[in-house]
Amino acid sequence: MSFLKKVCTLTAAVSVTAMLATGAAQAKNFKIAVGDSGGSSQEATGLGFKAALEELSGGKHTATLFLNGQLGSEQDTVNDAAIGTLDMSLLAINNVTPFSPTVGVFSLPYVILSLEDAETLTQGPIGAELTENTINDAGVRIIAWTYTGFRVLTNSKKPVESVADLQGLVIRVPKNEIMIDTYKSWGISPTPMAWSETFAGLQTKVVDGQDNPYTTINAMKFYEVQNYVTEIRYIFSIEPLIVSEQVFQELSAADQEIILEAGKAATAASAQFLRDKEAEIKELLVEKGMTISVPENNEQEFIDLATAAVWPKFYESIGGVEKLNAVLAAIGRDPVSQ
Repeated sequence: MSFLKKVCTLTAAVSVTAMLATGAAQAKNFKIAVGDSGGSSQEATGLGFKAALEELSGGKHTATLFLNGQLGSEQDTVNDAAIGTLDMSLLAINNVTPFSPTVGVFSLPYVILSLEDAETLTQGPIGAELTENTINDAGVRIIAWTYTGFRVLTNSKKPVESVADLQGLVIRVPKNEIMIDTYKSWGISPTPMAWSETFAGLQTKVVDGQDNPYTTINAMKFYEVQNYVTEIRYIFSIEPLIVSEQVFQELSAADQEIILEAGKAATAASAQFLRDKEAEIKELLVEKGMTISVPENNEQEFIDLATAAVWPKFYESIGGVEKLNAVLAAIGRDPVSQ
């Protein structure tokens, strides 16, 4: 029995009983904005949520995914969800950070070093605290976590194996201060650009490169406009599924429970998708003509520059150095000195 089936089976009886007790609420088709295209980790999360939602609600509720930013930029969808004009959005955590800065702890370079680290942090007390912060700060609730993998660098010009090799390249980054400052620590000034404009920017050579996980690079067909990959792995990309808190509070208690349980199933589906697909996608990108490089000395030069320059700058916005140390302790790493 799949994990999704187990979650649905364990919770279905409770959910159905609660629905009977509170009366039949109106059926709903939840609109979910999705930044990425078909075949992406975001889509896998969305489909996992939809399947669990339909099963747990006995077919009463469903969801429709609007892929490829059809409903607006990722940051725009946070605003739309906050005011209740959009039900849900699947987006990169760095696009939530401007609205709820404490989630930026997950975007600090070289904090999360594995999928297991990401699961521990998002599904434990730290993830719960950040969810509460996001409700209070932005009016949206995180109900599931997408694990998209490490952001790796791509470019159209040359292999990159060292910080020196980065010089002269024009790199697109999201409009996120942590990511911008990380590249600055490596000696270049990146170009902030909306996700919806990125493919065209690469195609027209406005920018030479960008960084994203392998699953996203493949789903967005960046191999058509990029030749080189460098496994810098500076951020493990976490992409939450958020629901409008206004929409959530309008649901019955039973339906709220269904949404939360479907979110857990979607999180599990995302982790399994990454485990199943990433190596396969990496091989496919090589077949498509991309050359993959590994940085010299296991990225130590990149790590030292980024952590020294970026971590201290953002202690205050994430809630203090003690918040970072709590994250590091949760995944068995040494604290930073205060």
